[in-house]
Amino acid sequence: MLVLFWISLVFVFYAYIGYPVSLFLLSSFRHRHVSRDEKYTPKITLIITVHNEEKRIIEKIQNTLALDYPKENLEVLFASDASTDATDEIVRSCEGFKLVRSHVRKGKEFAQKLAVEQASGLILVFSDVATLLEKNGLRKIVANFADDTVGCASSEDRFMDSDGNSSAEGIYVRYEMFLRKLESRVNTLVGLSGSFFAARAEVCKNWAEDLQSDFNTVLNSVKLGLRGVLDPEAVGYYTNIANEKKEFDRKVRTVLRGISVMVRNLGLLNPIKYGLFSWQLLSHKICRWMVPLALLLAFISNAFIIRYSWVFLTAFALQIIFYSLALLHSKIGEHTENETRHGNRRPGFLRVPYYLVTVNVSILVAWLKYFKGERATYWEPSKR
Repeated sequence: MLVLFWISLVFVFYAYIGYPVSLFLLSSFRHRHVSRDEKYTPKITLIITVHNEEKRIIEKIQNTLALDYPKENLEVLFASDASTDATDEIVRSCEGFKLVRSHVRKGKEFAQKLAVEQASGLILVFSDVATLLEKNGLRKIVANFADDTVGCASSEDRFMDSDGNSSAEGIYVRYEMFLRKLESRVNTLVGLSGSFFAARAEVCKNWAEDLQSDFNTVLNSVKLGLRGVLDPEAVGYYTNIANEKKEFDRKVRTVLRGISVMVRNLGLLNPIKYGLFSWQLLSHKICRWMVPLALLLAFISNAFIIRYSWVFLTAFALQIIFYSLALLHSKIGEHTENETRHGNRRPGFLRVPYYLVTVNVSILVAWLKYFKGERATYWEPSKR
């Protein structure tokens, strides 16, 4: 139990802190520069995936019309995943946009595949309705492809709550963005921001309709000898999901879809063929997805060894306090009526433990679903 406790503790530490620290140290003598050029404005296709977005699509259309990119080199495709409301009619009524529609709902990636097959751009840019882009957002992200080694590029996420302030998830997103900056500097990204990313057309040729597109696109790039980069100047803004149950379900779907991609691409863990990327993939994805198991083992093993030293007693007490704070945040939320209207009344210091616990519980649920044979094929846009 003593050995199990320390192994579990070290594993969690490595997944969240050790890996970023390793990248940081590596970046001191390994820095892959990106030869960006904002004058590089090739023909591009902006693909916006939608499903029953009649309430929000006008804002996205207005945001798209305001983008600063040469109109003669910009094609905009809305990919509708069998929308049943007025979404498609609204798109059709707007001049200059094309609608690609799936008549049977088969998921986000299937709708994207239909759009990819009709796209004429050399660079394909993917976005969703919930994410708003800065006026020069397209120029910024496309500038990365002036570098021939870049196969795909990701935006930097800016996550805000309904009041415009950084939320607990916003803190976690900033951590992820910091990690991606290090990965991009040292070698390549492991994952892209699904709400705003771009890729070369050749990277998207064999588009998988049943695999998470943002993760799978990076893997396709690496297979072609290219890399994924993060562009901190290309920003996507989105807000927190008001319903915490729906946000939890979204996290479960995201991890479940990611596991499916990983299982199909286990060959990328071969360091002889893929070198540094294999270590990145193992550390960022697989180790992170194994953290819930490590946390459980650390808690259980700690309970058996608390009598041996005050160190173990303190460690167990800290775990109890941490999980209690997360539970307290949840209970206060249950008694707070209509938070979206009256504001979040829960103390800010409770949000971080609650969010970290929620993330790891969602990963655990995703693994259980995966082993039960469930797959997240269908896509439900998050209502923010």
